[in-house]
Amino acid sequence: MVSDGHEGLKAAIAKVLNATWQRCRVHFMRNVLAHAGKQGRRVVSAFIGTAFAQETNTAAHAQWRQVADHLRPRARKLADLMDNAEMDVLAYMDFPQAHRAKLHSTNPIERLNGEIKRRTDVIGIFPNEDAIVRLIGAILLEQNDEWAV
Repeated sequence: MVSDGHEGLKAAIAKVLNATWQRCRVHFMRNVLAHAGKQGRRVVSAFIGTAFAQETNTAAHAQWRQVADHLRPRARKLADLMDNAEMDVLAYMDFPQAHRAKLHSTNPIERLNGEIKRRTDVIGIFPNEDAIVRLIGAILLEQNDEWAV
């Protein structure tokens, strides 16, 4: 399950779904860059991005630690944020490489929700519940086919 760092969501996912949790990279980067200051945002983003570019789980964690240690003398708060979020943000690295692009952020599900909204807004009023289930079911099947490839 992928979400932002909301503690209530994390607890519900663990208790109800009994699933692993992944902190969205995009939401994490927004949180980190809010503490980086205008001048340092590009540098911090590039540094952290090097961890995301690694091929293996071990390499990603090693690079993450190296970046956090590099930032620590000048930006202790950023380094602490990285220390606390390492396992959550890099959880997607435990999965096969082919699946990682769909797991590292909430962007794919947000895009799917946007497509459902766009197509249902075109129709506006549905004649019955079966009609909306058919439309949304078709959209989900189409998305499943795309993700399967």
